[in-house]
Amino acid sequence: LGDPEILTRIQQAEMAYRMQTSVPELMDTSSEPEHIFDLYGGNARKPGTYAANCLLARRLAERGVRFIQLYHRGWDHHGAIKDGMAKTAKLVDQGTAALIQDLKERDMLKDTLIIFGGEFGRTPWINKDAGRDHWPDCYSVLMAGGGIPRGFVLGKSDRHAAYPLYDPVGPWDIAATMYHLLGVDPHVHVRDRINRPFLLSPGQVIEDLVKG
Repeated sequence: LGDPEILTRIQQAEMAYRMQTSVPELMDTSSEPEHIFDLYGGNARKPGTYAANCLLARRLAERGVRFIQLYHRGWDHHGAIKDGMAKTAKLVDQGTAALIQDLKERDMLKDTLIIFGGEFGRTPWINKDAGRDHWPDCYSVLMAGGGIPRGFVLGKSDRHAAYPLYDPVGPWDIAATMYHLLGVDPHVHVRDRINRPFLLSPGQVIEDLVKG
């Protein structure tokens, strides 16, 4: 009795049980008012759409789920990017903006960190198939809530969006900033599942993003 390892596992099992038993009510969005479906967009009633998943993300956050990941599979425009980008952006933009607005109106945004990004950027030129291929040297990430200052842009690319012009930010710096905003020291040493020590993040907290 009183062993912290045992107590931790009991708490995890109890939380998992609460999460599983809440699923039927969580997934049933029929109780949401009409203006919420209008806010998230026309596909918000259709399960599996990005808009519907954004609405579910808010409902998960309301129930204390700590980490929620949403993604849209249609960004890989190696061909016909003009039409593909327009269609995908239309599906994603409204749901994302609605989620941010919905969380703010419920006074949850200040305690919720939203990160919108991808694996990498896109080439600053068009390929032979009228698309753009993978490009790791320059791309943008949007962050909202969790103490991030509003309307703030950090860094700038060159005129071709090929390379950072100034104030470049690397993935480890973003990770360190995320940990900091969530109240976790990014520079502590932790251990993985086989007890190997490693630094949580070797990056530096982006001070301009935590001033707010």
